[in-house]
Amino acid sequence: MRFTLALATTATLVLSSVTVAPTGATARSRDPGPTATGFGGAVSTVDATATAVGLDVLRRGGNAVDAAIAAAATLGVTEPFSAGIGGGGFFVHYDGKTGKVSTIDGRESGPATMTEGTFIDPADGLPYDFAEARVSGLSVGTPGTLATWEAAAQQWGTRPLGSLLRPAADVADRGFPVDATFRQQVADNAAAFGQFDSTRELFLPGGAPPAVGSTLRNPDLADTYRLIAKRGTGMFYRGPIAADIVETVQHPPVADDPTGTWAYPIRPGDLQLSDLAGYRVRHPEPTRSAYRGLTVYGMSTPSSGGTAVGEALNILEKTDLSKATPIEALHRYVESTALSFADRNRYVGAYTPQPVLDQLISDEWASRRACHIDPARAMTKPVPPGDLTATGCTPATVGGPVEQGQSTTNLTVADRWGNVVEYTLTIEQTGGNAMVVPGRGFLLNNELTDFNFTATQGSAPDPNLPGPNKRPRSSMSPTIVLKNGKPFLAVGTPGGATIITTVLQILVNRIDLGMTLPEAMAAPRASQRNTAGIQSEPAFHERYGPGLEALGHTFAPDVAELGAATAIEFARHGGMIASAEPARRGGGTAAVVHPRY
Repeated sequence: MRFTLALATTATLVLSSVTVAPTGATARSRDPGPTATGFGGAVSTVDATATAVGLDVLRRGGNAVDAAIAAAATLGVTEPFSAGIGGGGFFVHYDGKTGKVSTIDGRESGPATMTEGTFIDPADGLPYDFAEARVSGLSVGTPGTLATWEAAAQQWGTRPLGSLLRPAADVADRGFPVDATFRQQVADNAAAFGQFDSTRELFLPGGAPPAVGSTLRNPDLADTYRLIAKRGTGMFYRGPIAADIVETVQHPPVADDPTGTWAYPIRPGDLQLSDLAGYRVRHPEPTRSAYRGLTVYGMSTPSSGGTAVGEALNILEKTDLSKATPIEALHRYVESTALSFADRNRYVGAYTPQPVLDQLISDEWASRRACHIDPARAMTKPVPPGDLTATGCTPATVGGPVEQGQSTTNLTVADRWGNVVEYTLTIEQTGGNAMVVPGRGFLLNNELTDFNFTATQGSAPDPNLPGPNKRPRSSMSPTIVLKNGKPFLAVGTPGGATIITTVLQILVNRIDLGMTLPEAMAAPRASQRNTAGIQSEPAFHERYGPGLEALGHTFAPDVAELGAATAIEFARHGGMIASAEPARRGGGTAAVVHPRY
């Protein structure tokens, strides 16, 4: 939970106005935590203030879409290095009245002038180092977050967008206390942030990361939100904010006296006013797959999340994991993701034809891939992708790496009318491209570095090379699971390419391995993305490493944590279990309108 001590107090004030504690309940029992059970609506985010804002919208009669937008706008203030109006994301919606699942693709798009050689240094013909490409104007795609909020509010919401931005503007004005996580994120980006006057002024007061316990205010962002609330999103896509974004990209606000050193030149980009004016969200059909009697909906291209999660689930369905030992189940889990990532890297990009996506998520394809899994021995990694034109178990011969972006956030919201929102939004790297738009208070994304800089698939076409107006491939996997046509579970997470494996592991934990939702969220995680070694948290490696290594699996160096998920499970008679991380990323916050203690 961001800004834990001070924001818990703020959130409690909001929550206490929403709920009435039963006789004998203490104030502490109403404090927001990682799990909440009750009815009437629920919100789960990584931040106490965002959860409180969303819950207040529900309490005042707003629906899940209204609450999700208000919470997301607040995350743009309190989680500025992970999300905001300078980025994009994917929005999945279940309509409680019609039973229909719909999506909004608010992914950032490249400039009209973008080419396959955008990330190639003309001086030597080699791809730029990632850090050089990231901290530049080259990496900035046209932001889609604000257009996503507008589209969702118009299609499914009950409140005007302007009213949903005002609580976040108030948070930006009054400020919030800095916690250790926030300070560390600034410290990790200090060299990049210190290159730009606008970023340094906001996040490096006095030339250093803000002290823990100090109050960070962002009046520029408050003014930006209020301008958009009053005059509409045209201010952002065609008006003065658009002009400021383009100026920042084309002429980065490099400081005359940078704080710290940076090893690379700060390269300008070519984003144009016409790119922003021409941006439109898309409404692709969600991916859909059946798993053990449930229907799993996810995000289609340019996200690879729905396809990869669906394919892995179909592979896992060939085995009854409920009868497997933990090591046997986890062996199947990591093998399934290696196979699905091989296929994802080879075939999935912004322009993948629908028949290819349908084949990858089919039961017939899953059978052809599952046959590679030996229950007694791990496959040698990386495994090659499958051959779409062959029959049987014949693989193809080429494969490629995955992108590694990490800076993303996720929220899950449901209301008393049965509507559900699962929403993942991002600016890509922690801190985006490190440039705050001067006078506007928000960081720009570096989403275009999610393209492959050069071809990765050998002699085969690479589906994720840059191109004009193209949207880079994503791993974001906002997922809604239905049981008999009604919501059973909604879940999503940040984490770059590990998003796919984290969502899949939570689903397997909950559906196959008998865990409750809070247990499934808290369980130690591992991610196998078709690389030589499994990436895992220390607790996973300690508990399951010996058994998996006995089957031939190898491990990469441990990472402190994987993901920062949020979820809601739907019980009988309108009950809801809202769940967030108990510890990862400082811990998340879940709340319900009417708690059941």
